[in-house]
Amino acid sequence: MKDTCLNQILARYYVKKFTGVDERIIFVCDGFENYRNAFNKLFYRIAKLQFGVPIKCKKYGLEHNNNPIERYNGKIKDRTKILRGGFGSFEYAEAFMNLRRVINNFVNPHQELQGRTPAETAEINLNLGRMKLYGLIRYCAKNLGDD
Repeated sequence: MKDTCLNQILARYYVKKFTGVDERIIFVCDGFENYRNAFNKLFYRIAKLQFGVPIKCKKYGLEHNNNPIERYNGKIKDRTKILRGGFGSFEYAEAFMNLRRVINNFVNPHQELQGRTPAETAEINLNLGRMKLYGLIRYCAKNLGDD
């Protein structure tokens, strides 16, 4: 996470540092103590932590809800359980997680987004067609194949 998000987190932190407007990124997590320990080790100066938020916090009138990330983590856990020998290498694990992220953002529709993908909601239109995964593979082969 630190490698993929650090630049975005630092950009928000520098806004606060130089303008005084506090728009730091807020991490929201439930009461699992390891989350707080990891946050304090990596981000405590440059981001905020909202710790101890119940999983169904919208039910209690709170702003944030971690049900989507818990569902995403559950899907990853279900998928990795069937890998008998694990990933075998860091490179394979990284490739697997990148593929999961791409499928989550460009292929799978989300109920909370009224059946649209996050990419469609962000108005990233790749014209993937009805078979989105196949369309994404064709798009990548056409536009990134010459690299």
